Amino acid sequence: MVKKDEAIKIICQNKQARRNFFIDDTYEAGMVLVGTEVKALREGRANLTDSYAAVKNDELFLLDMHISPYSHGNRYNHEPRRMRKLLLHKREIRKIYGKTKERGFTIVPLKVYFKNGKAKVEIGLGKGKKLYDKREDLKQRDDKRDMERALREKHR
Repeated sequence: MVKKDEAIKIICQNKQARRNFFIDDTYEAGMVLVGTEVKALREGRANLTDSYAAVKNDELFLLDMHISPYSHGNRYNHEPRRMRKLLLHKREIRKIYGKTKERGFTIVPLKVYFKNGKAKVEIGLGKGKKLYDKREDLKQRDDKRDMERALREKHR
């Protein structure tokens, strides 16, 4: 539940994540960023496609997230696909690590947003969907859309 004093501005979302994975748990993590990365995020220049997170040495890192260089940056501009550290409690990292050791679980970033001026990323523990699962989801979504359309036509 979002409190009234919490201002949330979504930067980017990974729309493919919920299509390709069954998302089990979600966590909100802070990100360790350099100055030009924050400015580029405020411009909305980020992409979560093909990104994932991994646990290394009891720390959680976000890999392959692309943040374009800041438009007014100079020679100290950041590297677009660098490894970024995620900030979570130790017990949450251990729980996530335990789940990823199970068969098929992966850590998928779902969206990046600013919350009270701080850059946050929502990560989810996901299990990959098979092709028939994706087809079933599409079929259910189409059926639901058809039912809603029929109800609207009936009430006209």
